[in-house]
Formats: sequence, C-alpha cells, structure tokens
Amino acid sequence: MPSRVSRLVLASRSPQRRAILEQLGIQFSVEVPEVDEVVQGPPHEVALENAYRKAAAVAGEGSGGVVLGVDTVVSLGARMYGKPIDEAQARETLQALSGRRHTVISGLCLIGEDGRSHTVTESTVVQFRPLDDALLDWYLSGGEWRERAGGYAIQGRGAALVARIEGDFLNVVGLPVTALLELAPGLLHG
Repeated sequence: MPSRVSRLVLASRSPQRRAILEQLGIQFSVEVPEVDEVVQGPPHEVALENAYRKAAAVAGEGSGGVVLGVDTVVSLGARMYGKPIDEAQARETLQALSGRRHTVISGLCLIGEDGRSHTVTESTVVQFRPLDDALLDWYLSGGEWRERAGGYAIQGRGAALVARIEGDFLNVVGLPVTALLELAPGLLHG
C-alpha cells in the first residue's frame, strides 16, 4: 500500500467500524456494498473472502480511493456463528458459547487505487462466562444481539458475558486496528 492514503472508503454498514476509524482520526467515506456473503468453509477463508467481496464491489463502482472491506466471524472449532436471524437463534448461539472459548476472526481487504488487493486476518480468543437463563434473558432483552456476529457486542452489555480475551479487543468489536495499520500504515498520515 502507498505510504499515504489520500482517500479511504469503508465498504461497510457497521457503525462500530465507523466509530473506530473516527476514534483514530482517520478521514473516510462510507459506501455500503451489496454482496452475497459466503457462509460456509474454513472460518479464516470465509472472513477473507467476504472482506474481499465487499471491497471489490465498492472498488468496482469507481470509488476513487483506497477501499477497505472487513468481515468478522465467530468460530467455535470449525462451526461458525454469524448474525442471528432472530432472538431464538441468538439464544442458541449464546448457549453454545456459554462457558467456552471461541475465536473471533476478522478478514480485512484493502484495494488500492491501482486495483491491487492486500489482505490480512486477525484472530482473538474470547472466553465466555457460564451463562444461566437469567443472564441470557437480561442480555437478549436489550436487543444488542441484532446484526452482531456471534450474537453479542463486547463493547456494550455483552461485556457481562465475557470472562477474558486473548488478543485485540477492537477485533471483537469489529475492526482490528493493529492489523489494519500493518496493512496500511499510511492511514495515519493521509
């Protein structure tokens, strides 16, 4: 990637990713891609492929900048947990993760103005507390599980579900900053 990034385009509808970029003081615009996401396969490959699809869809529309696509999946062994479709599925997901260690994997894809793509993945291990029905009822009643891989948001009420993490906290939120800056150090100088 170039040493300076003049214009970053975030190919995502995620408010968490926007907030992280804003927190860093990175100037960017947002273009929401319309893509069919992969839902099966090895978790690292799924995250990378979806990140690439998002970035490529926006870059293909002539966005005129460096395009960032990101995808985050939650993996318990080979099984992936995406965004629950309803509260019942969110409960099932959280019960499966209860008292166990799972991995949050983000795939990042940057497509430069020259059309070349650069990718990286980041993994963070999350240990959940044992979750009883009362805690699950409390968590699910807040609706925070919506549009969240694995059905939880660690930066919100979901913090009450977590015993510990190993790795990048912001990866669990949705955008691993260290991996992003390794991929494109010029973002902080744009």
